Amino acid sequence: MPDATTTKPESSQPQGPIRLHIGGWEVREGWKILDIQPREGVDFLGTCIDLSQFPDNSITEIYASHVYEHLSYSGELAPALREAYRVLKPGGLIRIGVPDLEVLCRLLLDSRLPLDDRFQVQRMIYGGQVDAHDFHKVGLTFEFLRAFLRQVGFQNIQRVKFFGLFKDATYVEVHGVPISLNVTAIKPV
Repeated sequence: MPDATTTKPESSQPQGPIRLHIGGWEVREGWKILDIQPREGVDFLGTCIDLSQFPDNSITEIYASHVYEHLSYSGELAPALREAYRVLKPGGLIRIGVPDLEVLCRLLLDSRLPLDDRFQVQRMIYGGQVDAHDFHKVGLTFEFLRAFLRQVGFQNIQRVKFFGLFKDATYVEVHGVPISLNVTAIKPV
């Protein structure tokens, strides 16, 4: 099995601006997938904390659905967002979906929900824990995520209902309540 820092052969290295789907599963024309685990459809192996395989200002757009909550708030999240900022072209867009801690806490404490459903909400807070990469290390609200994004220089930070790009966790609902915090931000020109 290749090491997580290994990339595809030199011919697969980025050739000009690309759209990067971090942690993606759905192969889509015009997008390249970066993931920590090798599998079919992955174009680049690595983590969102270290995007050194991509030059500065080489990516036009980043999409990350339910990825950044897997990072430690004390030493991984800010560096990962700095890396995203670095590789984005000026004017580049980042789309981030993460579990909305505020919504999940309300659902977890709602005694009207069946216990099994509240347990599933707890799994959304702490991760599914099906493998070593499926643990959540940070809970994010819009205010927390906005502060992290501002800290590294992102602007025009907006909360959005849906992205409409991929079929993923950004659409998950519990009892009709969307549980994903979906945010867009721009690297200033």
